[in-house]
Amino acid sequence: MTPATPGYRLAAATGLHRGDRAYQQDQVSVMAHARVPGCLLAVVADGMGGKSGGRKAADQVLLTAAQLFERYTPSRDDPAEALKQLVLESHLMIKLTAMTAEEEPHSTVAALLIGPSRACDVIHAGDSRVYHFRGPEMLTRTKDHSFVQRLVDEGQISEDEANTHPQSNLLTGCLGTHSEPPVSLHHIDRLEPGDSLLMCSDGLWHYFTPRELGAIVHALPPREAGEMLIGKARHRARGGGDNLSLALVRMEAID
Repeated sequence: MTPATPGYRLAAATGLHRGDRAYQQDQVSVMAHARVPGCLLAVVADGMGGKSGGRKAADQVLLTAAQLFERYTPSRDDPAEALKQLVLESHLMIKLTAMTAEEEPHSTVAALLIGPSRACDVIHAGDSRVYHFRGPEMLTRTKDHSFVQRLVDEGQISEDEANTHPQSNLLTGCLGTHSEPPVSLHHIDRLEPGDSLLMCSDGLWHYFTPRELGAIVHALPPREAGEMLIGKARHRARGGGDNLSLALVRMEAID
């Protein structure tokens, strides 16, 4: 828990599971600001590339995030620019890591930064997502940088068909590639009591509709909701599940 503006607080939880993979390449963190109550950074990174390359890439995203957040001052710094810096610096550091390793480390990133004014900025690259729920209803979600999302946007397939498409894991943008990463920003003017922000890798969201996600994150406290989501994803994967990770942040009124 971290105090927000008077009368409100932020409740948060994280979840991480190796799934049925031999290695854990996802990483997740929620960081409360050391000096400013109600300021919080949450990050999910889904690493890819060799048995250790993906983990190195995801670790680099979290390390970069922690270093930037330590220097971040909400009253002075622009949150969208801070998130953009997080993406670009992580991308550069992953590329430098690749020069000293045989693997080709890549990573997705989904990050959100909540300020003491209850505004929230979101950034992502790849197919790790951020969902914004008000109560059980989804207001927005990030749009994947992926081949199947492009097909959906062009009207060639439906959202339902995208989930079972054989090339659903093909990304059009992420961190650590030769191309510059996409920088997709979204701003939420003000979080309200009952709002939830769910960040997760594709190993989790692949198994749920937005309606299911909204119902679970609304009905349960963040930690219990995270445990239920991971449990259901593991059951639905039927022994073929990817690494999965989530961070859940909820704005709650203080009685």
